[in-house]
Amino acid sequence: MRKLLLLCLLSPAMAFSQTRLHVTVFGGVSNYSGDLQDKKFTLNQSNLAVGVGAKYDLTPHFAVRAGINYGKVEGDDKLSSDAMLRARNLSFQTSILEGNLLVEYTLFNMEDRIVSPYVFGGVAVFHYNPYAYDSLGNKQFLKPLSTEGQGLAQYPGSKPYKLTQFAIPFGGGIKFRISQNTVLSYEVGLRKTFTDHLDDVSGPYVDQFTLAQERGLKAVEMAYRGGEVKGGNTTYPADGTVRGGPKYKDWYYFTGFTLYIGLNSRGSGFGSRRKGSQYGCPTPVY
Repeated sequence: MRKLLLLCLLSPAMAFSQTRLHVTVFGGVSNYSGDLQDKKFTLNQSNLAVGVGAKYDLTPHFAVRAGINYGKVEGDDKLSSDAMLRARNLSFQTSILEGNLLVEYTLFNMEDRIVSPYVFGGVAVFHYNPYAYDSLGNKQFLKPLSTEGQGLAQYPGSKPYKLTQFAIPFGGGIKFRISQNTVLSYEVGLRKTFTDHLDDVSGPYVDQFTLAQERGLKAVEMAYRGGEVKGGNTTYPADGTVRGGPKYKDWYYFTGFTLYIGLNSRGSGFGSRRKGSQYGCPTPVY
């Protein structure tokens, strides 16, 4: 009897100390906001994105998440609603590989609820490398071409951009419990970056002759592509003419479903109110 009473007294602590680790699997789409995208948030020109990670529950409401996401973003002036941008005829694509560390807050205790909204925020490191296809269909990475004079002595104010950068991820969604150890969520996760070169478009055009001399004719071809449009203007813009808007940094985002799979066959570890104690003790109320 004393042993049973001791187990009853310790059962809440024992339940809380059980494994609270979850494997996470993400599947959805990725997109970006920048100079080659008309809207701040859209599913147009989205691409498939995937991710894996882990979540550790600190309390029934707070958790720490870490993960790796992979997706692709792109933009194309041909799809713009602005005639001036269509005439510019720039485009880009890039894969994004991201590692993130997040703090997650779930509004309701999922041991007691089937559905709950949640929010998250944290820090991320991502790698990208913008490219486009030339008129012959050849893939051209854009950074080495210095399309806006990055790294050229003639343009000391235009610095080369880094392909690995920090971002601030944040967002939210809604969770659905589908089994004792499995939760499915739908979320929207935004990434605020500190670069305006995700799409290689930010500042003004530079002198075409200087660019050709320093980086070759291919750089000139990829910096302005209006001549490739039927009836387009073949005249290369003058040095200093607006090419992109540096005022606002680029963003990227992931939208989709995340599956949380608990690595604890006896429960999620917080003493569910729906389940009785395995020792026959009254279930504590938190």
